[in-house]
Amino acid sequence: MDYTFTPLAEIAPKVAAARTAFAAGTTRPQLWRRATLERLRDLVEEREEKLLDAFAADFGKPRFEAWTSEIGYIVSEINHALAHLSTWMQPERVATPLAFKPGTSHVVREPVGVACVIAPWNYPVQLLLAPMIAAIAAGNAVVGKPSELAPHAAAEAAALIEAIGDPAVCVVQGGVAETSELLTQRFDHILYTGNSRVARIVMRAAAENLTPVTLELGGKSPALVSRHANVQIAARRIAWGKFMNAGQTCIAPDYVLVERSVHDELVAAIGTHVEEFYGADPQVSGDYARIVNEPHFHRLEKLIHSGTVVIGGTTDADTRYIAPTVLTGITADDPVMGEEIFGPILPIIAVDSMNDAIEFVQQRADEGDKPLALYTFSDSDDENDQVIAGTTSGGVCVNGTLLHFSNPNLPFGGVGESGMGSYHGKFGFDTFSHRRGVHARSTRMDPALMYPPYTSRKQKLVRKGMSLLDPRDVGAKLRGALRGK
Repeated sequence: MDYTFTPLAEIAPKVAAARTAFAAGTTRPQLWRRATLERLRDLVEEREEKLLDAFAADFGKPRFEAWTSEIGYIVSEINHALAHLSTWMQPERVATPLAFKPGTSHVVREPVGVACVIAPWNYPVQLLLAPMIAAIAAGNAVVGKPSELAPHAAAEAAALIEAIGDPAVCVVQGGVAETSELLTQRFDHILYTGNSRVARIVMRAAAENLTPVTLELGGKSPALVSRHANVQIAARRIAWGKFMNAGQTCIAPDYVLVERSVHDELVAAIGTHVEEFYGADPQVSGDYARIVNEPHFHRLEKLIHSGTVVIGGTTDADTRYIAPTVLTGITADDPVMGEEIFGPILPIIAVDSMNDAIEFVQQRADEGDKPLALYTFSDSDDENDQVIAGTTSGGVCVNGTLLHFSNPNLPFGGVGESGMGSYHGKFGFDTFSHRRGVHARSTRMDPALMYPPYTSRKQKLVRKGMSLLDPRDVGAKLRGALRGK
C-alpha cells in the first residue's frame, strides 16, 4: 500500500497546536476528558471491521485474536478510565505532622502538558491508543506516532485519531525521519514502546528538554516449570502465550527452563497443544499469524538452526510463515539465547532444579538482561514465591502467561533493559500526571515558635513537636506492631 508520511514541515505546527490547546485550558476539565475518551471509544467500535482488515493485511492476524488483543482491550481500557476518572481526579488527603498544625495537606494530580506516544508495530493500535487514553484521562494534549512497519494498521489508527477533530489529540505518521523530527519538539512526557536501541535515542532526545520518559521495551522473558507443576496445563498456557501473534509479543515466553524430570513430558504436551490450536498443518490454519516483514522473517529463520528442532521448523519465505517451533538441546551460548526472539521459536532448556532455574534467570538479570515478564509454573505456592523472591522482572504471572498485562489494576512496565516506568489503569493516569503537594495553613492561629528570635525554649518545644507523630501515623505504627513488623 501507499503509506502517507506526515510532511516534515507540518510536524512542528501539529505539536504547537496541541500545546496551544493545552495552554488554553481545553484539556483540563473532566468534561473534555470524558467526551474525548467516549468519542475515541465510539470511533474504535465504528471502525472495527476496517481495523481487523488492517491487522490481517499487515501480518495475517486472526480476527478473534486481533479483536481481543487490540479492539476489545482498548474499549475495556477506556471503560475502566471512564468508570474511575472522577475518583482519580480527586485531591488525595494526606497526614500533616502535629508540628505543622493547624493545617491540612493533600496531593493534587495535574496534567503534565503535551505528551508524545511512539508505538511499535506488533500491537499497532493497542500500544498506540492505550497510552494515549492514559494521557487524555490525565488531562493532557497528546501526539501519537504509529509504526510505519504495520502500514495498514497505522493508516487506520491515524484516520481514527484525526476523526476526533481536536488539535489537542493529533497524530504524526512516518518513519525514521519523521520520528527524528518529532523528537526535536519539546514535550512534557514521552512514552516509547519498542527496542532498547531506539529507546536510547529517545532518551537522548528527551534529555535536551529534561523531558521524563516511560520506556516499554522487551527482553528474554523466561518461563520456569517445576516438577510440581501441572505439566499439561503449563504446556497449554505456554504454547498459547508463545504462539499468539506468531510470537511477536513483547511479553511472550522467550524460553523455558524446566526441571529435567518433566522435560520430555512438557515438550510432548506442547506439541499436542500446538496441534490442538492450529491443526496438523498450522500453515493452513486461519488462527495463526505471519511474520510482519522479510527482514524479521530472515532473522528468525537463522535462529531455528540453534539446537534440535523437535516441533515445527517449517518456513515459507513467500508468505513469511514460520511454524510454531520448539528447540531442545539449547545452551546459554546459542544464538537463539543471545537476543529477544520475538517470533514463534521456543527454546526449552532442562535444569536440575528450580534453584538452578532461578540462578540462570538472575545471573542474566545481574548482567543487565532483566526480563519484562516472568512466568512460574508450580502447584506449590512456596515454590512460586521462591521464584518471585529470587528473580527480577517487570511483571510476573503465576501458572499462566500474558494475562497480568490485561489487568488494569496492575502496573505494566519493565525494569533495567526491559524499560522504566509503567502504565495501565490508574498507573497510566499517574504516569501522565504531576503529583503536586499542597499544604494549607489556617490563619486562626499563628504560633510564634518558628519565628526569630530563636530562644532555647522555642528550640526545646520545636524539637519535641517535630518528634511527635501524626495520630494516623501512630495508628499505622500500632497496626504494624500487631502484625509483628
